[in-house]
Amino acid sequence: MVMNLAHLTLAFGLLGNIVSFMVFLAPIPTFYKVYKKKSTEGFQSAPYVVGLFSAMLWIYYALLKSNVLLLITINSVGCFIETLYICFFLFYAPKKARMESLKLIVLLIVVGFGLIVVLTQFFASGVTRGVIVGWICLVFSLCVFVAPLGVLRQVIKTKSVEYMPILLSVALTLSAVMWFFYGLLLGDFNIAIPNVLGFTFGIIQMILYFVYKNKKPITDEKISQNGEQKYTIGKTEERKVVEIKDHKTIDVVKLSALLSSDVLPAVAKLKENEHDAVEPQAHPNVPNHVMEVVV
Repeated sequence: MVMNLAHLTLAFGLLGNIVSFMVFLAPIPTFYKVYKKKSTEGFQSAPYVVGLFSAMLWIYYALLKSNVLLLITINSVGCFIETLYICFFLFYAPKKARMESLKLIVLLIVVGFGLIVVLTQFFASGVTRGVIVGWICLVFSLCVFVAPLGVLRQVIKTKSVEYMPILLSVALTLSAVMWFFYGLLLGDFNIAIPNVLGFTFGIIQMILYFVYKNKKPITDEKISQNGEQKYTIGKTEERKVVEIKDHKTIDVVKLSALLSSDVLPAVAKLKENEHDAVEPQAHPNVPNHVMEVVV
């Protein structure tokens, strides 16, 4: 019986390593886009810094425990991969994003992890040290698993699964299942408990994906409404242009009528006076019309 439990523990640990390794490789398409565009654009470094911090915490915890070698192996690989991601991000990030990333690295990796190691080494000993670090890992893992709540809210609000890739959700759910049984078989609830939450959120993500994958996103509806509004505004502007043109036409007609009714009789009268008069005389009663036409 004991041998069977040991074999099951090893099996779940190995499967957990394999699935977690695939999860660590998930951001590769994102960084390929960054490489092609030579810019990080709107991508953030926070997930990779948090991932590095989490991996370092679990390695420190595993070093204080026994029989958790598989926890050390996968998190060592995770540290290496997350460090590569961060370096890649810093290389292509603009100055502002680079400075924000460096601040986060100093805050979490240098200050945060450094304080945890120093305080537990100097103010705790033996089993107590492992319990304290285990609780820190548990709380931090719970916070990490709660983070997808923002994505779930966005999916429900927009009715779009664009920012929730199904393959990553499946991989995270499988990883949570493997590590839950690994922790349960080891009798280590600091490993098992956070993965219950991870498994729960993973199932919710997959349910939401299948509910909303064929739904029309609200953003598309808003775009179509904006298009209709632009079309209506365009038609209104065309009507205004026609009205302005008609108004200008009416003004031209009025100007023609004015010329016909006022100026021409005056010119005719001038000609009659030229025939009757011996000497040119001024005609003060004849109005001088100065017209200015502005096109």
